[in-house]
This record gives sequence, C-alpha cells and structure tokens, in this order.
Amino acid sequence: MRSTPPAETFPAHTPAASQIFTTVLSQGPLTRLEAARRAGLSAAAVTKAVRPLLAAGYLVESADEEARPALGRPASLVRVDGGRALFIGLKATGGELIGVLTDLCCRIRIARRISLTDRQDTAVLAVMGELVHELRTGAVDFGAPVLGLGVAVSGDVDRAEGVVRYSPFLDWRDVPLAELAAKTTGLPVTVDNDVRALTVAEQWFGAGVGLADFAVVTVGAGIGCGLVVHGRVVAGAHGVAGEIGHVTVDPAGPPCHCGNRGCVEAIAGDAAILRRIRESTGVEVADTSEALALAHRGVAGAREAYAGAGEAIGRGIATVANLFGPERVIISGEGLAGYDLFAEQIRDTFTQAAFGSAAHCDVQTRPLPFEEWARGAAATAIQSFITPDDPPPSR
Repeated sequence: MRSTPPAETFPAHTPAASQIFTTVLSQGPLTRLEAARRAGLSAAAVTKAVRPLLAAGYLVESADEEARPALGRPASLVRVDGGRALFIGLKATGGELIGVLTDLCCRIRIARRISLTDRQDTAVLAVMGELVHELRTGAVDFGAPVLGLGVAVSGDVDRAEGVVRYSPFLDWRDVPLAELAAKTTGLPVTVDNDVRALTVAEQWFGAGVGLADFAVVTVGAGIGCGLVVHGRVVAGAHGVAGEIGHVTVDPAGPPCHCGNRGCVEAIAGDAAILRRIRESTGVEVADTSEALALAHRGVAGAREAYAGAGEAIGRGIATVANLFGPERVIISGEGLAGYDLFAEQIRDTFTQAAFGSAAHCDVQTRPLPFEEWARGAAATAIQSFITPDDPPPSR
C-alpha cells in the first residue's frame, strides 16, 4: 500500500512499458530487438514503450562499439540509467534495523545499521525515521530524488494492504506498517515479507535472473521460502505463500511457535538447534556462534542437532521441488554459517524425498548479508514505483 503520493511518477504505466523496463533492468543493456524477443513483444510495441522512458531519462540508448558490424552503424543498446532515481530499503530483525540507499539499478550506495532495543512498533518506527533521515541526507551527494521506501519484515505480511499480520521475531500483530512508515518518513512505502523481498532481488539481479521458476530458501532464525512461478513472485491469496518453515516433517517432533509440532523451523531454526544442544549436552550455549564452536569441536550432541536440522531442511526443499518443480533452489540466510555441518544431510534427504525428475533441481547456496535483504526491500520499492498496482513478470 502506498499511502503517500510520490514526488515523481513513472512516465509509462502500461504493461508493455513495465515489461520492457524490467527486462532491460534485469538483463540489459539490450538492443531493442533483443528486448522485444525476451519480453515477448513486437518491435512496434517496444518502440512505443521505450519512447517516454527515454524522454524522461529512465532509459538511455547508445551505440554498442564492441559489436560494430562489417558495414553500417553499430547496433544501439538500451540500458537503465541507474543514477536517475534513488530508493531506500530497510530490513528489520528482532534486534537490528539494516538500511540501504540504492540507485534505480538497485546498486547499494550507502549502508547503515542501527540496534533495536525496543520492539514495540512505535519505537521501531522512530528508529526507521531516524535511519531514513540519515540515508536521505546521504542521498544529496548523488544528485537524484529518493522516490520510495521498501520495508522487509519476517512473518505474515500482506503487501497489498501494507499490514504486518504477524511477525514472530518482532512480536507484532496487525500493524499497518505502510501507512505508519509513510507518515513517519513522507515517502511512498512498500511493505513485504523479508524472504519475498529477497526473492525479488534475486529474480531481477541475482541467481534467479532469466529463470521463470525458482525458489529462495532461507535458513537462520526462521526458515523461509520465496517462490517464483511463471515469472511472478507468489504471494498467495492472503499474502502467505511458500511457508516451508511450517511444513510438518515430524508429527512427533518439538512444538513450534505456530502451534503445530515438528515443523521444519521447530527443528532447523536457530532457537531449535540451541535448545536441542542444551538438552543433549547440558551445555548452556548462549548463541549460534557458541553452538557452531561446540559442533566444530566434535561434540556429539551439537553435531546431531545440526544433522537433524539438515534433514528437516532437505525434506522442506524436497516438498517445494515436488509441489512446483523449480529449475533452481537458492539456499541463503545467516544459518549458512553452519552449512558445512548439515550440507550432506540436506543433499541426501532432498535426493531421497524428491519425486522423480524433481531431484534434478539445481540446489545452490548463496550466502548473503542482511544488507542484501535490505536491498531486496529497495527492489520491492522500485517494483512498486514501476508498476504500482501489479508487480510485472520477469522473463
């Protein structure tokens, strides 16, 4: 939900213009002919779509000197002028707010972190306002307007309504964050689930570029999953989709905060791993760094906890592969710090549980710091700016 009108609007809100712009944004620079082929549009439609974007400075066209033909002029390439506009992305965790200032191509120009000592929504909004002000002050050096703010929060987030229905790590319920953040910052605000926001960034700028069907699975404090099906990030009818963290893999397993038992997150989330290590070893490990150190020293209970986490994650990924057959699954998140302790279990369990050709899915790991998650939030703000009502497909 965009509660505050932007100071500047995108010059062409037709589906063709959105398709061409996002195609060039994620895969450019491209010739007009190649852009038309990748977007599935006619050359005439591309010419019509490109004209206002060139005039407004969002796209620029220049000769490709490296591909000069034997006769005639070199082909012209269309690319996005990243310096034309700026966007801010914020990622909220249970104890920290990470902010980035990006250009229109979602390249990070400034990154900042602020600790959260109070998780109440009013307190977090005050910190958001402080961080956004700092980033906007820094934006002056880049000579372009800040046109939107994206906020990424874990849990059940309704992007269309701009409401955080439930965020377990912030302990929020039904917070109208888009409206409140817009009032605090004066910017148009897009609020989304943090894993879906990261998925948008991977779709446009990362390991998902050019793929119509892929998934991003994140491991760490929670277990999340972002889905791209036929080129679109799936949000679900009620803003909840891809919640493999709450897929039951052991009905007799430990209780989960969602109310069920044996969820992937109840076995493989950071808190679950720490609890299992404490129970099996009697060692009061304080955090994941201590747990990792214990496991790397070969303490059996610690190694078993990580092995069990790997099996649960492997089953969760196999569920994703069996349900919609993605070409690629990208594993990320802060939990990858212990990947060497459970990689084998993820691989073996996935292979056993994946049905038929689903086992051929390309499973990759991609360690990404929280600044990249904040960049994902900025990507959702860019997406909303380009297509305020309907996020465009990626081809």
